[in-house]
Amino acid sequence: MFLLTSRWLNFLLALSAFSLILTGILYFQNHLGMLPCPLCVFQRIAFMGIILFSLLAALVKPNGKALRVLSALGFIVATIGAGIAARHTWLQGNPAEYMPSCGPDLSYMMRNFPMQDVISTVFQGSGDCADLHWSFLGLTIPGWALVWFVFFMVVLGLQAWKGDLMALVRRRIQG
Repeated sequence: MFLLTSRWLNFLLALSAFSLILTGILYFQNHLGMLPCPLCVFQRIAFMGIILFSLLAALVKPNGKALRVLSALGFIVATIGAGIAARHTWLQGNPAEYMPSCGPDLSYMMRNFPMQDVISTVFQGSGDCADLHWSFLGLTIPGWALVWFVFFMVVLGLQAWKGDLMALVRRRIQG
């Protein structure tokens, strides 16, 4: 029964998102040598937002208003992440001749362009965003990111709407 608390649920959400980022950095980037494209960087930032709001939600009173607000903020971040991952997946599905050429990298754009231009350019995509380096069960990295973002959207959205989800689960188990 100890593990059926909203604190543990939020801690597990944060741990899941952290594990996904760590996998991306340690395995894909450091072991396979795949540098993240700009859309991948934004997806990592969205996972970091989920970690932040889930950890904060793990620290608050389980049936308080703060849990719902933090869950709603996490839901918003997960929704933004899902939109980025969906766009990235869509770009990877396009034929190569329709993709724009590779432009400057994200760090160069951040230093030299206004933020509105950086965001606009990143979401237009570039050649490196469409490269297919890895897939598992037919899904590429942004496809799997999309699956996880949708999972986080469902859990955080339900928690924002219903409050302490684990209290509902405990009531169902007890009869």
